[in-house]
Amino acid sequence: MRNKIVVQKYGGTSIGDVDKLKLIAKKVVEKKSEGFSPVVVVSAMGKTTDQLVEMSEKVIFNETEPDLREKDTLLSTGELVSATLLAMSIKSLGQDVISLSGPQAGIFTDQIHGSARISDINTERMMNEINKNKILIIAGFQGINTEGDITTLGRGGSDTTAVALAAALRADVCEIFTDVEGIYTTDPRVVSTARKIDYINYEDMLEMAVLGAKMHPRSIELASVYNVPVYVAGTFSETKGTLIVKGENMENNKTVTGIAIDKNVSKITVKKIKNVPGTAASILKPLSDRSISIDVIVQNIPMDGYIDFSFSVSDDDLQRAYEILMDQKNLDFEEIIKGKGFAKISLVGTGMQNAPGYATEMFNALGKKEINIEMITTSEIRITCLINEKDVNVAVNALHSTFELDKE
Repeated sequence: MRNKIVVQKYGGTSIGDVDKLKLIAKKVVEKKSEGFSPVVVVSAMGKTTDQLVEMSEKVIFNETEPDLREKDTLLSTGELVSATLLAMSIKSLGQDVISLSGPQAGIFTDQIHGSARISDINTERMMNEINKNKILIIAGFQGINTEGDITTLGRGGSDTTAVALAAALRADVCEIFTDVEGIYTTDPRVVSTARKIDYINYEDMLEMAVLGAKMHPRSIELASVYNVPVYVAGTFSETKGTLIVKGENMENNKTVTGIAIDKNVSKITVKKIKNVPGTAASILKPLSDRSISIDVIVQNIPMDGYIDFSFSVSDDDLQRAYEILMDQKNLDFEEIIKGKGFAKISLVGTGMQNAPGYATEMFNALGKKEINIEMITTSEIRITCLINEKDVNVAVNALHSTFELDKE
């Protein structure tokens, strides 16, 4: 009978140097000795990806962006280095092991370089190797498109690779090992009383992930669709981590599960644009066509037929979004104002769906600390406020205390 498949993912900080990589090799072999068939997904070591990006920009003779096809091929090498070195280390411990690139593992994607999405996974090669009792080491963050070109999956791509492989291989669990011991009620670096959550459902985790928690949102979406249990834990810690599963939270049915923080936030305001049907679409479509994500949106009450239209983007997308809008000849506006220095804080919890008053409590808590709210957006299980970044620490500590998230 074939051993149970477990997919493990190790991030860049976990394999920041050769000594850490050797510790992971022992950890993987131990999993094998417990009767599992490990399929290990790895990120690039340490800051390798950042260094490769920097080199790609330095070789350019003008101010244009590096060619995206070539950049994808370049960036994919970081994960290949990790995968091959880990395989060598495990091999030296007397284990049968093989490293595979994303394409060799059968990971197929769409055509979008830099932020490709997985379209299919052919598991034949992987299953053949598993049936030969081999440990598999897979280079994360990458695949191959129908043109035969290497693609990368964008930020958090190794998380996405791991969960997608767990779904395709029908693994028992997908274990994500990182530099924290699990998912916390909020960032423990901001709130000293932040508490680790033992269990969290996909819905709450997705909201937390969208707003900066350790897992990438795309990986949580995949896990939810294919019902893949995901376990997040510290790479070198014996402390129990967090299990992300389907259904109700098991944290004593707390209405608020946690407070998510995102400091990578900028704001754009399109001033005095004519209020006609389709105005919002004319502003946002050119941005979505260039894969720029928009979150909090505010449109003021029309005055004399004109409105101001504001929205948040990531700091990384601010300049590009600004330039795209400035180039839109069909937009008739007075000016576009851009600004950095903002942050999003969000109450998250499926229990809030049927419990009124949480927004009021949140606003009261922020008001008592004289924190100004720039923009607000809500969903059934999330209330998000855009505030000045300098107020984040005070705001989150106040909310964590107000909603008693430090208590079991």
